[in-house]
Amino acid sequence: MKKIILLFAVFALLPLNGAGQTKSSDKQAINTLLDNWHKAAAEGNFINYFNAMSDESIFIGTDATENWSKKQFQDFAKPYFDKGKAWDFKPLQRNIFFSKDGKTAWFNELLDTWMKICQGSGVLAKENGVWKIKHYVLSVTVPNDTINEVVKIKAPIEDSLIQKLKK
Repeated sequence: MKKIILLFAVFALLPLNGAGQTKSSDKQAINTLLDNWHKAAAEGNFINYFNAMSDESIFIGTDATENWSKKQFQDFAKPYFDKGKAWDFKPLQRNIFFSKDGKTAWFNELLDTWMKICQGSGVLAKENGVWKIKHYVLSVTVPNDTINEVVKIKAPIEDSLIQKLKK
């Protein structure tokens, strides 16, 4: 009887161990994907950059008007990539989280950019066993102590956009 209980306990723990290994390897795969994605932009590698994104992905940029489908983002970005270098974002910190079924992941990252520190966040999904970026949001950070100054700069530009969007 003790052997049966011990055997049952061993088999009960096996899936947990396997799930932990999958989570670890998935986390590593996502880190590699995102690092290579940023590297592809820095190197002007249009194909590698956009192959990391799902066909139905969305990219939200730092400007309020930048809410693009993959095709729209490709059209916007192509001239930058054609110059041999698009943008160079270096990850400073990244957090990755998984859904219970392990098919969806989301992340947030702090990036060293020409705009200083930016935040990136996104959602990934496994497509045919490969992680793809489904949704990415890039945000410029604004230190709390300087927000009033930033609002003064933004107001003349964005007040008209706010009115347009309210209609």
